[in-house]
Amino acid sequence: MTELKTRQTGATATLGHRGFPHVVSATGGEIDIVTGPSQPGFNPVDLLYASLAACLAMSARIAATQMHVMDKVTNITAEVKGEKAHEGPSRITRFDVRMTIAGDLDADTRRKIVHAAEEICTVSNTLAGNPEFSIELGD
Repeated sequence: MTELKTRQTGATATLGHRGFPHVVSATGGEIDIVTGPSQPGFNPVDLLYASLAACLAMSARIAATQMHVMDKVTNITAEVKGEKAHEGPSRITRFDVRMTIAGDLDADTRRKIVHAAEEICTVSNTLAGNPEFSIELGD
């Protein structure tokens, strides 16, 4: 039997008196956050959209593989946008997702892949649920 390998998860954001947050993942990945409306890069909401887009794209590939049609797929794109609440609390009220699956597949198979991807994706399942938050004050 093969041993299931797990990936460390989590992130730590550090912010000084000035500047922008610097985020380090549990595995050592790093990203600097931007906040200006025209600054290139990722702000926190962009990262939320990016997480959903990446998860759905990877989940679509998993679904296509499970359906034995991945050899017909040439490209998978998941574009995520959304709408921010007009009144408090600050939050995203709607996610708009457009998935494109290029390749030699009929429309019904593409729809099945997209539906399966949504069921597979940890991020979409989390956002659709009501996860608990546990926030504590550190030393």
